[in-house]
Amino acid sequence: MSDLKFSTVKLSDYTTIKLGGYSDKFVECTTDKDISDAIAYASEHKLSFHVLGGGSNTVFSDKGYDGIIIYVNTKGIEKSGDHFSVKAGERWDDFVKYAVGLNYSGIECLSGIPGSTGATPIQNVGAYGVEVSNVIEKVTAIEVDTLNVVEFSNKECDFSYRNSRFKSSDKNKYIVTEVIFKLNPSGVPEIKYKELDDYLGTYHGINSLNKVRDAVLNIRRKKSMVYDESDKDSFSCGSFFTNPVLNSKEFDGFLSVCKSLNLEANSYKSGDCFKISAAWLIENSGFSKGLTENGIGISNKHTLAIVNRGGSTVDLINLSEKIKKTVYNKFKISLEREPELV
Repeated sequence: MSDLKFSTVKLSDYTTIKLGGYSDKFVECTTDKDISDAIAYASEHKLSFHVLGGGSNTVFSDKGYDGIIIYVNTKGIEKSGDHFSVKAGERWDDFVKYAVGLNYSGIECLSGIPGSTGATPIQNVGAYGVEVSNVIEKVTAIEVDTLNVVEFSNKECDFSYRNSRFKSSDKNKYIVTEVIFKLNPSGVPEIKYKELDDYLGTYHGINSLNKVRDAVLNIRRKKSMVYDESDKDSFSCGSFFTNPVLNSKEFDGFLSVCKSLNLEANSYKSGDCFKISAAWLIENSGFSKGLTENGIGISNKHTLAIVNRGGSTVDLINLSEKIKKTVYNKFKISLEREPELV
């Protein structure tokens, strides 16, 4: 076993929402072997552990974490033809910038999403009509119980809207160490989202990947959805709730509620189901942009972002539960939290 070096850190310094107490067993892993050794150490000493990447989707307790924090900071991007093998600790937006710079399309609409590359298949991150599952070829991971290295094809990842086997049925069973993406060398972007389409106007020609990336970054910055130390509204986990997906029967019920309230529903068809705007639900339940309660509030620019304005994790939970309860009481729809509470 390699010599693991534990340190004491304030966990709020490692998350974009800047919440959480201390950990005295924080270990930075710069190799896959470090990760395996950290898991083995935790097992040997009967300690719990939590895997931390970019910290954009994690909220720690005010009391900190009584166990090992495995901080994945592995680096490396290898290109082979149309395939890109990216280590889990690589900053996601650095990889997007790299691919766009080489004129490879497929992830330009995912520019500006905070966090690490290893987290993208877990969450099946998406934005502006694109999901990362569209371009993932293979995921490599360490199986926690055996320390074996295993590989999953795209189909074996069981991707769905903001979800995968790593987040649901196999949660905590594997630690992602590398992701292989297959991108398009044509350099032609595919615009699927009206807001982005409107922003870009009619320019969708060849060699416009940089233009699309810049547009996405600008749109996200206007919503404080690009982490920036100088922008207090970006001290969040991005979208705190996912957009609810309703079947036909549930959607009919939702429309009836909207009709009784004299509201025009904000929704769109997605396959056989219907997606409802979580931001619309929140706004129409009485929670406006800029609202603040006990140091936790709603972003001034985006209703889906709950931001830290000097509060605590307990305050965050209280406000988020209040929002969920109010939305359910009014629309009979249960909002699902996107970030993980540790």
